[in-house]
Amino acid sequence: MPGLIPRLAVAAALPLVLAGAATGAAAAAPAQTYAITDLVGWATQNGGTTGGGNAATTTVTSASALTSALGSSAASNIRVSGTINCSGMLRVRSNKTIIGNSGAAIVGCGFNINGDRNVIIRNLSFRNWNDDAINVQESATNIWVDHNSFSNGNDGAVDIKRGSDFITVSWNRVFDHDKSMLLGHSDSNASQDTGHLRVTYHHNWFDASTQRHPRVRFGNPVHVYNNYYYDNSGYGVASTEGAGVLVEANSFENVDDPFHLGEGSSDEGTLVARNNLLVNSGSGQTGGSVRAIPYSYTADPASSVKSIVTANAGAGRINV
Repeated sequence: MPGLIPRLAVAAALPLVLAGAATGAAAAAPAQTYAITDLVGWATQNGGTTGGGNAATTTVTSASALTSALGSSAASNIRVSGTINCSGMLRVRSNKTIIGNSGAAIVGCGFNINGDRNVIIRNLSFRNWNDDAINVQESATNIWVDHNSFSNGNDGAVDIKRGSDFITVSWNRVFDHDKSMLLGHSDSNASQDTGHLRVTYHHNWFDASTQRHPRVRFGNPVHVYNNYYYDNSGYGVASTEGAGVLVEANSFENVDDPFHLGEGSSDEGTLVARNNLLVNSGSGQTGGSVRAIPYSYTADPASSVKSIVTANAGAGRINV
């Protein structure tokens, strides 16, 4: 398992940040050391995210066994072994930890978290899904999607919508894929989404994926930090429909459009960008302010993000 990565601690709550602000970590904060397996971000709020906790563990090797285990009403820890071929969307109920053993893959289908809570999904390779790889919807809360790989799917790799909240998406790799991560599905869904859709995206590797890294509606604050964007032909981050997105200490390489306001027919949101590294990339578009981040977190220097993320993001990079 990769070791501990020293980083600089950041204060627990940030003030409103204005476009173009270049403020860094609080000078008085002590140096800390965090493992890449630590849960950070919005999924630590609202009571935290523990998944199956100390519940019994079951190992699954077939689509039927996986479907049954995910759909159980009991808390559980589910180990996925080998390659599971499936289709459609498999319902994931509350209080589940789903972990892939070495080389585990989900091929042809995806996971649907529909109104449930307290779910952890880690160390899986999703390929060739025919809907979404992971769909979080209908006010699902406290979800952690960590150290997975996503490639060659039909629609979203990780889509979060319809009032869902308190979610962290960390240390994942998306490659050979178009639509990566949608946050908020419709411009007309303000009544359900406003005040929700609070998500942290950190240390993900958007590896020549095309767009939606993420595409955000309504959520505020959405925190996008320490991700590595490489050769994204569409765009990096879009803030729309009144969303507030903090884009912080990311590394963009060969990305003509790293971040912007509005997208398609969606009206503009607000976006604050600070301490990002732009290599052979556009300058991005910012505007407005973003609400305070309520949790403690750490930010690696943007100059270190490429090496840290490419060495540690995706399935097969941790022992769990």
